[in-house]
Amino acid sequence: MDGFTQSESGWRRWWPFGRDARRERAEFESRLSDYDRRLAELEIDLDGGAGSAAGTLVPPRLARPLGWWIKRGLLALLAIFILLVAYLAITAPLSKSLQPIAPPQITLLAADGTPIARNGAMVADPVEVANLPAHVIAPFLAIEDRRFYDHWGIDPRGIGRAMFSGVGGGSTITQQLAKFTFLTPERTLTRKAREALIALWLETWLTKDEILERYLSNAYFGDNQYGLRAAALHYFYRKPENLKPEQAAMLAGLLKAPSRLAPTRNYRQAEARYRLVLGAMVEAGYLTEAQANAMRAPSLDVRTKRDLPTGTYFADWALPEARKLSEVGYNRATITTTLDSRLQAAARRAVQRAPSGAQVALVAMRPNGEVVAMIGGRDYSESAYNRVTQAKRQSGSTFKLFVYLAALEAGMRPTDTISNRPIEEGSYRPKNSREQYSDTLTLEQAFARSSNVAAVRLWQQIGDDAVIDVARRLGVTSALTPGDPSLALGTSTMTLLELTSAYAAVAAGSYPVEPRAFPVQERGWFDRLTSGGGFSRRVQDDMQRLLRAAVNQGTGRAAMLNVPNFGKTGTTQDNRDALFVGFAGDLVVGVWVGNDDNSPLGNVSGGTVPARIWKDFMASALGSRVTLPSPAPAPAEDPGGPVEPLDVPDLDDIPLGENGARMRIRDGEVTIEGDEGLPLDLRIDQDGVRVTPRTPPPEAPPPPPG
Repeated sequence: MDGFTQSESGWRRWWPFGRDARRERAEFESRLSDYDRRLAELEIDLDGGAGSAAGTLVPPRLARPLGWWIKRGLLALLAIFILLVAYLAITAPLSKSLQPIAPPQITLLAADGTPIARNGAMVADPVEVANLPAHVIAPFLAIEDRRFYDHWGIDPRGIGRAMFSGVGGGSTITQQLAKFTFLTPERTLTRKAREALIALWLETWLTKDEILERYLSNAYFGDNQYGLRAAALHYFYRKPENLKPEQAAMLAGLLKAPSRLAPTRNYRQAEARYRLVLGAMVEAGYLTEAQANAMRAPSLDVRTKRDLPTGTYFADWALPEARKLSEVGYNRATITTTLDSRLQAAARRAVQRAPSGAQVALVAMRPNGEVVAMIGGRDYSESAYNRVTQAKRQSGSTFKLFVYLAALEAGMRPTDTISNRPIEEGSYRPKNSREQYSDTLTLEQAFARSSNVAAVRLWQQIGDDAVIDVARRLGVTSALTPGDPSLALGTSTMTLLELTSAYAAVAAGSYPVEPRAFPVQERGWFDRLTSGGGFSRRVQDDMQRLLRAAVNQGTGRAAMLNVPNFGKTGTTQDNRDALFVGFAGDLVVGVWVGNDDNSPLGNVSGGTVPARIWKDFMASALGSRVTLPSPAPAPAEDPGGPVEPLDVPDLDDIPLGENGARMRIRDGEVTIEGDEGLPLDLRIDQDGVRVTPRTPPPEAPPPPPG
């Protein structure tokens, strides 16, 4: 049939396009098959039948036509192009070049508005080329990229000139923008190739002025100044639009080595570079020789004061969250934290009790998690390592909080007893401090005396799953090993911040308590209902009873205050860590003392130095603001009948207010007389309620005429 061949089947029979080509190809293949058959027969005849013994002869494959290769080559190039565009769109988004390359400056304030730290780069609003005078732009083009408006992102001529003359850089302004915006400072051929590729990408999508604006707005000028506007204000106290020619030339010279050439640190080298810029401007035609010789090096006008530290223990911890709270852009941010300046000073004084050579850490927070004071070490200038948030140390007996909470949640009470005899069975046989034992102790006594054998027996009785579950609910995220009975004695490691937050949950009655550096809006009743959990009133009261006994009667007596206080001591093996964590008033405070090399502290234990530091801080922090809580009213028996008004001696005449209203009770009748402005009487007797006008008193007779 015309239009298709017998070998075609299915949709190809009826497909209207390419029928002639398919028919010609079929005829060619038919003739080729006949030729191959005849060639095979001829070879068999020549070989005397050997060919048949060797097997079936495979016909030779046809060479691919040139058009086939061209078509697939173009498809491969298209696929590579699509992948390249996708790669650049992901790794080099154009919007990134609109953002500052260094995090803008953030100033952290204490809760009372006192500045405590300032961190980040000095950045300012981007510049617009259209608003800059020509004498401001010219120095940058002359020294960095003379052919900026003529090349496509890569300038081979500029590279050659830089190699032979030493003036200008090998990279164009577009390449420099690509480098400090999208790439790392490593010096490899791979990075250089990516730099060139991104430069071409930027030249494709941005105008020359847009590239120059983004370059000038993000370049580093030394002295922590990023961008032309910030640098102009810092070095000369001028807006970039108002810079003088010599000031602009000096700023352009800083880009080669901004840290080394910053004029505030090395004015002579900055001046030498400034002269080199003027020479480049003469060569490029921006200045005449006479004009360059007449220009004098500019004087600096620096008014920025560095009166705040760039970091403190608290600021280092708060800064990552502050970055999230601040808007992304060129604006500087000032954020108020929860830190209390007065309490921070009290903490700094209190930690002076730490033994010489040892490290100390203190964190104080409100029961809702707002951190108000933080000391992460003895001296931040010597070591910025934060022993509150970063150091994971064994918690010692302070971990018993979770063991006893699990026991209380299982139904035990502070008056229940547990054996305090030595453990003489099993592979793990802990001992009490000074090997002091007895037959039994109540839970309150065992917790106050920090009995190790009692804690391990409780752990075995209620199960490690229950203990670990309590710790997790109270916010502990560090590793806790199931099946290890030493866990009951605090052999697991965690940060002081984690541990103190768990004690804050007991103070607050709800969990978890998330430590925070910035105030947040208090949760409403619905949020409290749907998030987290809380202890029953019985469990919270019983746990606080145990914590109070530990301070007033047990190992924490050195921390006792004249107000209700709750806490627990902790000492790890060989006195390597000493802790006291507790709460009073509206503060929850954790104290740790130890050595960074984990060496023993000697005679220091949780009930000595840490407890005294805790007491000193609390006494200074609470002062006279905390008073003893009013005792709860004792439950009274229901009288079962009317309450006799025993506090009124005479019920015949009871005044109601100061305007003359009275209540009189006589002969089973109650009369309420209105005040002077309401001449009505309300009478209540067995017949009901009656309202009658009051009879005015008789007027006194007039005096006799005199």
